[in-house]
Amino acid sequence: MTGNLWEASCTETVEPAALSGDHGADLVVIGGGFTGCSAALEAAQAGASVIVLEAERVGHGGSGRNVGLVNAGLWLPPDEVEQAMGQGPGERLNAALAAGPGEVFELIERYGIACEAVQAGTLHCAHAPKGFADLRERHRQQAARNAPVTLLDPETARGRLGSAGIHGALHDARAGTVQPMGYVRGLARAAAGLGARIVEGAPVSTIRREGTGWQVDFAGGRVRAGALLMATNAYHRETKGADLPPMTPVHFFQMATVPLSSNIAGSILPQGEGAWDTGLVMTSYRKDAAGRMILGAMGKPDAVGLHKAWAERALARLFPQAAGASLAYFWSGRIGMSDDKIPKILRIGPGGLAVFGYSGRGIAPGTVLGRAAARALLSGDESGLPLAPVDRHDESWTALRGLYYETGARLLHGLGARF
Repeated sequence: MTGNLWEASCTETVEPAALSGDHGADLVVIGGGFTGCSAALEAAQAGASVIVLEAERVGHGGSGRNVGLVNAGLWLPPDEVEQAMGQGPGERLNAALAAGPGEVFELIERYGIACEAVQAGTLHCAHAPKGFADLRERHRQQAARNAPVTLLDPETARGRLGSAGIHGALHDARAGTVQPMGYVRGLARAAAGLGARIVEGAPVSTIRREGTGWQVDFAGGRVRAGALLMATNAYHRETKGADLPPMTPVHFFQMATVPLSSNIAGSILPQGEGAWDTGLVMTSYRKDAAGRMILGAMGKPDAVGLHKAWAERALARLFPQAAGASLAYFWSGRIGMSDDKIPKILRIGPGGLAVFGYSGRGIAPGTVLGRAAARALLSGDESGLPLAPVDRHDESWTALRGLYYETGARLLHGLGARF
């Protein structure tokens, strides 16, 4: 098996800017993922000067290792979001993220981003009969908010997934799939086309407040800007002046088969949705444009043999029509999981924000919050943010929570059980 399928199949390219010495900008963005690149595009579109500093390459972090499901809302059902945040703030965030897939697909169309975009919805699949009860409650909550969701009985759901191994599903028509590396690099390419400078291989060593703005030192140069957005999420590096709270270390890997024959590929997710299940240790299923079957699950990448054996069993059990298909790609990434599964906007000083904690829902929330953060930083008005910024945020027991998820994943993949 080779590496990241999304890297191998991405056709979007970014022409990075060569930057050294001292430079000025209205907005400096640290991190070239969904949040940072959507913020850069929003700012550049408004006529602001923008510099994006990415330590590796655009899409190197979780954005280029994502499953590619463009979901509406958060991992938590909307009632739980409102209970955790309070009615008004929760309603505001729920409404903004419900519209998130629409923002993503509109940007894709507007800027001609080549990312295999398919807005056919997603299927949240019941891995066991008890999972269907959870889906029924999620459907009730979403239907109460007039969301275009449909609860599928077991027989209908099995036909939509192309597998007899599920017990019903919840279809969300707002959602869809993208090739995530193509999407994030397409955002960066569009931002660069509007004048943003995208700098790769530029790890930041120090940020500090200077006068009425920010000074950011990176390998080879310095940026002075009126506003600063830290968009590093789960791939945050130690940076003097930017101590972000640690998040629960959760890893998610994916494996992709060789392209399947048209008749076999056509029998799996025949209407083009992406899917994931209700298991405590979640599994995702989707295809790409070439007809590869892609399975994903929680787990560190150091146990490749364990995960490969699980993937082969899972493929044979769930999609026997594809049993024995060679696994050609294996890649993994880190999820920025907050303890309450709700994203955070942290003030790091006047005119400085950090956005993080998508808990596995990076594409639409990253796009929505990145764009909103850019508008707030450039205008000085935070009232349009979907989520109120905080001056301090702490996470507790992160290492222990990470061990809990990893232990569950290894038990699942070693024993073949479903939780």
